[in-house]
Amino acid sequence: MIAPQTLARWQSALPFWTSFLLLPLVWVGAIFGGWTILLAPLATWYLFAVLDGVFGLNFENADPQTPDADLTWYTALTSTWVPLQFVTLYVLIWYVTRADHLSGLGKFGVFFGVGVLTGTIGINYSHELMHQKSRLERWLGDILLSMVLYSHFRSEHLLVHHRYVGTPRDPVTARYNEGFHRFYPRVLKQSLHSSFNAEKAMLARKDLPWSDLSNPFFRYWGLQGGMLLLALLVGGWSGLLLFLVQAGVAIWQLELVNYVEHYGLTRKHLGDGKYEHVQPRHSWNAAHKASNWLLINLQRHSDHHYKPDRRFPLLQNHTTGDAPQLPYGYPVMTVAAMIPPLWRRVMNPRVRRWRQMYYPEITNWEPYNKADNPPPK
Repeated sequence: MIAPQTLARWQSALPFWTSFLLLPLVWVGAIFGGWTILLAPLATWYLFAVLDGVFGLNFENADPQTPDADLTWYTALTSTWVPLQFVTLYVLIWYVTRADHLSGLGKFGVFFGVGVLTGTIGINYSHELMHQKSRLERWLGDILLSMVLYSHFRSEHLLVHHRYVGTPRDPVTARYNEGFHRFYPRVLKQSLHSSFNAEKAMLARKDLPWSDLSNPFFRYWGLQGGMLLLALLVGGWSGLLLFLVQAGVAIWQLELVNYVEHYGLTRKHLGDGKYEHVQPRHSWNAAHKASNWLLINLQRHSDHHYKPDRRFPLLQNHTTGDAPQLPYGYPVMTVAAMIPPLWRRVMNPRVRRWRQMYYPEITNWEPYNKADNPPPK
């Protein structure tokens, strides 16, 4: 007999497990081919957009003081995904490279769908794991990132993004009027440099060179090398190529989300290279219920930056008075981000209203708008 309290906890966590239903879809595409290859991307991008319209918004907030012991079903979700993604990725590499019923384009399509999942779900779960105190959870986060060759995201996110969000020193903060197609190549280059330099600076403060083995980049390179080698052993050169396809798609998915999360939002410069403290108003918030199930409350991004140590079920929804609101959930907004004229039409008026609401005293926003604005001294 299940205790009523245990059953209630399981039922409240259950909607967040819907992401696991996407895993069979990539297998359906690999086995049957044809139009079924599109199932995983369509479900991830469009089904949840429709479900947002059906289920509406969720403004309810859990008690932020809820103990970890009451969050077992939530924490199990992110940890369980790791081995399932690993098995799915490498068994599909083995299967697809030997599948005569799939054309070259079909094989690419299957692993495009895999990349949508490893990016939308896998990297998002690694983001939750990397913020935890548990060494095991942080390692699981590293394993997920190594499967998409983006391990430095952990250093960039924890040491650079959270510290400098909303300032020119944060590569991931999309500037006002900076289209995604300009943002993307910039952030790929700058985030790699900034993450490595952040770890190098930490070692320097301990009087250690960057080449010291405590530099996590050695762990990153080792894990990524292992993943590449395994793909080669399982599927040969074509398997390695398919692995690279899914990794590229996953990184693109991540940076689309990064682009949306802080577009045009900046912290006030106080002088001497100092900025105001991070507040909920420095991230776009979205209360759309279904896409928050899929993305384990990532859209409550305003609270994540305000209180980065909160686990995802405890993230609070901030209303219009405290944080700017996206008109739609991430599935819709990331598609819009790929069409710069549409994106500017939807978002630029919202950024201007945000500026007038929170910073009416700032009349010259040009220094905040430049994507190539140099870091303050």
